[in-house]
Amino acid sequence: LNFALGEALAAAALAVIEEAGMKPEEVDLVGSHGQTVRHLPGGQPPSTLQIGEPAVIAQRTGITTIADFRPADMAAGGEGAPLVPLVDHMLFASAEGKGRIMLNIGGIANVTVLPAGAGPNEVLAFDLGPGNVLMDGAVVYLTGGRERFDRDGARAAAGRADEESVARLMEHEFIQRQPPKSTGREEFGTEYLTELFNHLELTGDDMLATLAGFTVTAIADGIQRYAMTDTSVSEVWVSGGGVHNQHLMNLLASSLPVAVAPVDALGVPADAKEALSFAVLANEALMGGKGNLPSATGAQHPVVLGKITVGSRSEGEC
Repeated sequence: LNFALGEALAAAALAVIEEAGMKPEEVDLVGSHGQTVRHLPGGQPPSTLQIGEPAVIAQRTGITTIADFRPADMAAGGEGAPLVPLVDHMLFASAEGKGRIMLNIGGIANVTVLPAGAGPNEVLAFDLGPGNVLMDGAVVYLTGGRERFDRDGARAAAGRADEESVARLMEHEFIQRQPPKSTGREEFGTEYLTELFNHLELTGDDMLATLAGFTVTAIADGIQRYAMTDTSVSEVWVSGGGVHNQHLMNLLASSLPVAVAPVDALGVPADAKEALSFAVLANEALMGGKGNLPSATGAQHPVVLGKITVGSRSEGEC
């Protein structure tokens, strides 16, 4: 799988280069997050595993590839996540004296808090809990695999959320834990979803509505408890796949006391923000720049993130 995903990522890199009207030799580097298949920051010892072999990417594209960004932070005592706060500060800290929250809703939801005028070391970031992972998994289960997600949140919007179930789900230990914290499918994956289907007396759209309600409640609760302690925060900018779930976005807008909008309005497509972030982190690694923020990950000190695999085009220069 590691090599197969490497081939797929290499093909994707070549495709996006062509789409941009460029040639591989015009590209200096590739930054590849890969696919996290196991993340155990609380393990003994802490560990994490991302696949998508960078040597394959570097050979197929000829471009030097930086990948595997989490382990260096974990080796320094951090959670290995979230990894984008430094880039969020570089790109989105407001010059107009506004405090901002950058919310990413992927499989897991996470935030970066950018208080007005804050330096990088004052940035707070952490995982909030499930993003799309439970809703997507429920759709796969309910449709027998025919569908992979709830388009526009239409099915959840048609259902009725069970508020008592949402309240019980909010008692989850991770939701109540204080930052810094990170999570993944180990806590909110298939096993957890199976438990919910076994114990919640809900079916069909009502289950999806309840899972959407839990997702939004966990996001809003985490933001209001830990991210809005700075009174300068007045904006929440959303990226990731969840931005396309209109039902989810409507629930968020009604659950938070500040403006909520897709990050596209700041000049970065919501679907591209994470990819852009790892391109920037790859450049930081190549230049020897520290890529983590200990205030976000809990690491003992800043470290260079990522491992460098020299591209086939550069091998003769080494």
